[in-house]
Amino acid sequence: MKYAFYPGCVSRGGCPELYPSAVKVSAKLGLELEEMKDVACTGAGVLPQYISDPINARTLAKAEKLGLPIMTICSTCQGVFAQANYRLKSDPEYREKINQEYLSEEGLEYKGTTEVKHLLWILFEDFGIERLKSMIRRPLKGLRVSPFYGCFLRRPPEAITPTKELNARKNYLDEIIGILGAECVDFSGKGKCCGFPILSANEENSLAMVGKHTGESKQKGADCMVTPCPLCHLNLDGNQPRAEAQEGKDIGLPILHLPQFLGLALGFEPDEMNLKRHIVSTETVESKIEMLT
Repeated sequence: MKYAFYPGCVSRGGCPELYPSAVKVSAKLGLELEEMKDVACTGAGVLPQYISDPINARTLAKAEKLGLPIMTICSTCQGVFAQANYRLKSDPEYREKINQEYLSEEGLEYKGTTEVKHLLWILFEDFGIERLKSMIRRPLKGLRVSPFYGCFLRRPPEAITPTKELNARKNYLDEIIGILGAECVDFSGKGKCCGFPILSANEENSLAMVGKHTGESKQKGADCMVTPCPLCHLNLDGNQPRAEAQEGKDIGLPILHLPQFLGLALGFEPDEMNLKRHIVSTETVESKIEMLT
């Protein structure tokens, strides 16, 4: 299985532990990645549509030219790509306008055939869960994990979960936790916003969201949280100490990236998954992993 790999900007910037972990895990699974380097940020849902759609159409056109689907490791990138792709595929006139006004100068044209899939979706829909189970070297028994999808990986339904079959995507993160041998600790905020998009506009509310999500998860007995979105990781991990100060309580909940969590079950050591680069200490997770070795 070969993919045009779109790592996104955060996996090599704000969360530099994510990129090498994703590359190592992909190699272990036998996923062949052709990294897309001459492409731009999706806009992260912040740029207006008239700016972000041409940018994303260019990336989609480059993948189409390669004849490959795009693999993302960021829920935000996935969500923005999906929405842009939905507009471009469903409206030929709009797509042609983008092609003529923005892509033609580079000799590019987007015909609307590129598929974009998050690594989480690839595991279920392309790679296969039974095959994944056969590759588990360290079942994560005894580890209690909360899933955090964030707000982009489930919406809008017409772009993300358009059919009855794809509706199953809403539960993939819960399922992968159990498949890898850990116990899923459910909580009410798993599909809500992490607070990152409003951090600069309303810091108090953003930190309150961090405190609410991580605090509820910890209260319910989770050892850690796993997220498929590095922007969620930036807020839930990086700003958790500030949320603790604002809330006046200790939380101390480690936040793992999906590839890190997957890598631990595949047999990689915590250091190989760069767990020590996190803001919130992952010592409790590492201690449990050590007991499983």
